[in-house]
Amino acid sequence: MDALQSRRTEAISIAVAVVAIGAGTAYYLYITRKPKPCLDPENFKEFKLVKRTQLSHNVAKFRFELPTPDSVLGLPIGQHMSCRGKDSVGEDVVKPYTPTTLDSDVGYFELVIKMYPQGRMSHHFRELQEGDYLAVKGPKGRFKYQPNQVKTFGMLAGGTGITPMFQVARAIMENPKDKTNVSLIYANVTFEDILLKVRLSFSLSFSHHIMFVSLSEGACLVCTISGFSFCRKS
Repeated sequence: MDALQSRRTEAISIAVAVVAIGAGTAYYLYITRKPKPCLDPENFKEFKLVKRTQLSHNVAKFRFELPTPDSVLGLPIGQHMSCRGKDSVGEDVVKPYTPTTLDSDVGYFELVIKMYPQGRMSHHFRELQEGDYLAVKGPKGRFKYQPNQVKTFGMLAGGTGITPMFQVARAIMENPKDKTNVSLIYANVTFEDILLKVRLSFSLSFSHHIMFVSLSEGACLVCTISGFSFCRKS
């Protein structure tokens, strides 16, 4: 009887040990396989430009490669990062930018940049070619968006200020559990100057409201779930 009880105790001990080892292994694999953020809030890190796409005469999309195909940038929704470059006289310049990609885009991140004639950082991006590197530090900012933290998110943007709005709007659109409504008014000098209007129109208009405003042409394009409407000031 004592021998039987001893064998049962031994079997239970072995089973507990196996479960503990299995749980430990699973936790270790989770920790090791979970993508580590590439951004460093204290130090600039360099990322290689792998593709440059000219969108208009003064706007381009820059795709930067992360260390591995499974790497994520690690930028919380609602925050931005600092980019460092050289101006036309070779002096360092640092300016904040918001990527148009999310951490669901693994292996790379993208910036849509409008390059102004006298802009110091604009000069750096104008000269940046595929194979060059960009120094980045972050995350930066106080705001972090959380799904369903508000019922309706009202957005008002002008010029290149659309990129922070696009980041939040895209995160809302791609999360089926996020029921937040988005209302966006976006203005620029002309309709041609309006950045990301195609992606915004075909995404937000299906369940949200968006208005593009042309300041020089005195016109607006309203996109809603019911369709598109065009209005022009008389």
